[in-house]
Amino acid sequence: MSVIRLLPPELINQIAAGEVIERPSSVVKELVENSLDAGAGRIEVDIEAGGARLIRVRDDGSGIVPDELPLAVASHATSKIGSFDDLEHVASMGFRGEALASVSSVSRFALTSRGPAQAAAFRIEVDGGKLQEARPAQHPQGTSVEVRDLFYNVPARRKFMRAERTEFAHIDDLLKSLALARSTVEFRLSHNGKPVRIWKAAANEHAALQRVAEVLGVDFPTQSLRVDHAMAGLHLSGWVGLPTASRAQADAQYFYVNGRLVRDRIVAHAVRQAYADVLFHGRHAAFVLYLELDPAGVDVNVHPAKHEVRFREQRLVHDFLFRTLHEALAQTRAGQHGLPTTDATPLAGDSAVAMSPPAAAPAAWPGQFSQSRLSLGVRDAPLAGYASLLGDSAARASPLPLTEDGEVPPLGFAIAQLKSIFVLAENAHGLVLVDMHAAHERITYEKLKSGRTGSNLRSQMLLVPLAIAVSAREAAAAEEHAEALAEWGLELSRSGPATIVVRRIPALLEGADVSQLSRDVLSELSQHGSSRRLQELENELLSTMACHGSVRAGRRLTTPEMNALLREMEATERSGQCNHGRPTWVQLSLAELDKLFMRGR
Repeated sequence: MSVIRLLPPELINQIAAGEVIERPSSVVKELVENSLDAGAGRIEVDIEAGGARLIRVRDDGSGIVPDELPLAVASHATSKIGSFDDLEHVASMGFRGEALASVSSVSRFALTSRGPAQAAAFRIEVDGGKLQEARPAQHPQGTSVEVRDLFYNVPARRKFMRAERTEFAHIDDLLKSLALARSTVEFRLSHNGKPVRIWKAAANEHAALQRVAEVLGVDFPTQSLRVDHAMAGLHLSGWVGLPTASRAQADAQYFYVNGRLVRDRIVAHAVRQAYADVLFHGRHAAFVLYLELDPAGVDVNVHPAKHEVRFREQRLVHDFLFRTLHEALAQTRAGQHGLPTTDATPLAGDSAVAMSPPAAAPAAWPGQFSQSRLSLGVRDAPLAGYASLLGDSAARASPLPLTEDGEVPPLGFAIAQLKSIFVLAENAHGLVLVDMHAAHERITYEKLKSGRTGSNLRSQMLLVPLAIAVSAREAAAAEEHAEALAEWGLELSRSGPATIVVRRIPALLEGADVSQLSRDVLSELSQHGSSRRLQELENELLSTMACHGSVRAGRRLTTPEMNALLREMEATERSGQCNHGRPTWVQLSLAELDKLFMRGR
């Protein structure tokens, strides 16, 4: 074997660059994060040739004094931490102190900076890791960093760079995520001398939402819910997209932990579970969420590029995220839309979750829109046939007339039935189309779920206890969570280091694959500290029961029956989607109808 020897500093820096710098967008990330840590209120990013020729980042931050300029490009030199205690409470975007050293080792690098008390700026240059002496320069307060000819001295790395358009697209996506993280900072991006993006600093929540709309699309504010919830030292805020505004790809998901964009499996699992009951198969939710917690409760030093984090209380964070988003989505009802607002309205109950008011707020409904105009007998009770489908509670509740303020309900009043499939209704905004089977399916499903409580969960004793081989970690999870599983009707006991015995299962799941069910539950428990697999399987069964027990397409409904369905939809949680995530209703405004017939042209 070769003898052990120290590596030269140039090689050390290039190895570090391989960990930190994947492509030009990685350089932009490090430089912009340094600007944010310096308290910049305005950041300009100039790119040439997709970043291969030039990356320039200017800011108006605190700057660097001349004596510290050489240290700024030295390995592991930083002003952001100075002790182990600082490392446990990292509040800055960067802290390792290796970024500038790595960047300067694989490029022609220049740093110009001026502090608030300096009469002049100073500039240093580094060419392939060789530092030149600092000299005076002209520059306003702040810092400019120029990175030219990236990877010019590492041909093997340069040949892995993609086309100019591709590399710039990565930089553009990165700036979008950083702009969402710091709405109070102005960002400007140009490519080959042409302005591409300008995000003005947001002075209030409405302006911040406008920036979100610029990144996620102009329709996002009207198709999202505002979330603001705090508990147990955790604070979650931001916007979550409605299930009906889902996307084919997970390309509109932004989750920030203390201002840092992260990709975390705990977070992804919690969000996926929160949407499980309302999202169509294969679709992905859109959201911009900000989680704030004590820096000591999260370790950001687990990845060289700081894309991943590790939570000290993983189960607490997972359950907090799931419950917050689950409750927010549960409050959505047919006839409601998310709207941008600066006044958060608390949800019903003791939750501190806040959502925007529905688009169909009473103030937006014209007062002259009256029952007499529709000429419908909405005061009649629903017919017995439909009432039996909805259950006793629907039989006791007649379709509501106008509200107490003389307003029209969100879904309005039924006009007709189309092909015995769709219900047509008129509300204050125009025409409402309802898929009656999908809508009734959701109503029935929610009633079945609400009727399933801990007191009526029956379990089924297995004739012969089933021994299952699992991993030692899963066996430990079965032992730790035995009481919680028993509450759901699943009785497991540990019989060996890597063996469990199943004695009871929920009665609703009789006939299920007990072995696979137990492994799925224990796998989630061992990874996330909690599992909803039992509940999800029972929900699937209840969903099937609801589908078969709902009014079918082809069934003729009377006007009172149709109005009863509309009122039930307005009162039922998650009634905007059926059990499979498909929409149950569609709104066509008068403006959209006028456009179809070219009225006003």
